[in-house]
Amino acid sequence: MDVSNLVELSSNPNIEEFGPGDTVKVSAKVVEGERERIQVFEGVVIRKNKGGGGANFTVRRIAHGIGVERTFNVHSPRLEKVQVVREGRVRRARLYYLRGLTGKAARIKEKARV
Repeated sequence: MDVSNLVELSSNPNIEEFGPGDTVKVSAKVVEGERERIQVFEGVVIRKNKGGGGANFTVRRIAHGIGVERTFNVHSPRLEKVQVVREGRVRRARLYYLRGLTGKAARIKEKARV
């Protein structure tokens, strides 16, 4: 095994601890032509994949009545920060069932703060 190709993964201090069911604000850098700006994507984390260097998470929100999902790589340099807005109380790791729900049925209870 060639050790020279291994990359040291450093955790971004601007990424808070979060899990499935949490509502997060993800600030990601978006490149438009030569300009770069930060775009905020707020929604519910429906899955989190802890795959070392390939770790990612998917955030879902409803925009103009249409469900929009976006997957972010945890170790991407384009990820500026992840901020937890509220913690959700869920009993499973993958929340794909939210895709079939709309309105009040798609709400997730908030975790009781101690």
